[in-house]
Amino acid sequence: MNIDITASETLRDELDELNNQFETGYAQDVLHWASETFGKRLAIVTSFQPTGIVTLHQMSEIAPDTTVLTLDTGLLFPETYALIDELEARLNLNLVRVKPRLTVDEQAARHGDALWETSPDHCCHLRKVVPLGDALVGYHAWISGLRRDQSPQRANTPIVSWDSRYHRVKLAPFATWTEDMIWAYIHVHNLPYNELHDRGYPSIGCFPCTSAVAQASYSRDGRWNGHNKIECGIHLAS
Repeated sequence: MNIDITASETLRDELDELNNQFETGYAQDVLHWASETFGKRLAIVTSFQPTGIVTLHQMSEIAPDTTVLTLDTGLLFPETYALIDELEARLNLNLVRVKPRLTVDEQAARHGDALWETSPDHCCHLRKVVPLGDALVGYHAWISGLRRDQSPQRANTPIVSWDSRYHRVKLAPFATWTEDMIWAYIHVHNLPYNELHDRGYPSIGCFPCTSAVAQASYSRDGRWNGHNKIECGIHLAS
């Protein structure tokens, strides 16, 4: 099926049909379809979490020239930067490191020091939500690493959807995979991963807003502890 993102009256029916088709299929089928349908108008968006690593590995075999966008907030862990460098070289990624419009110092001068503590939603908006919108200009679809088992809020994640925030088709090829399946794939293929996972960090974002946890119930635990916040904003409807 070829999808026309300009034909809004038929888009919902097309997406429903695709979800039904992909629900019991393989992630590789989704990736093949996305590459064939959108070509150079397709981007992978990843923060190099485990699901993203699996995505990158599979796409390196399916469509190795696909653009990879990663949000470099200027506040990532050193271990995250090291992993990005390693995977960029190993998989020969067509990687674009997306930076916010303001440096961390410029943000502090304009909005106050440690905005992530006083207004984490605003900080994420400036350092993640807006930059991704800028980076997606020219693309018709993007691949995310969302999975249904990551949190209760993601339990109904569709495999293919219309992203009302960025007004593009959004894909979650591994929505039906479990945490165990992701880690099994990483180990079988001997893929590198962020060493912080071995130190009690189930999910890894910016260092001021990410904590190790003694025991995780979900893979998103440890993010924005002390705040009524569970998402950075890029996966929330506008």
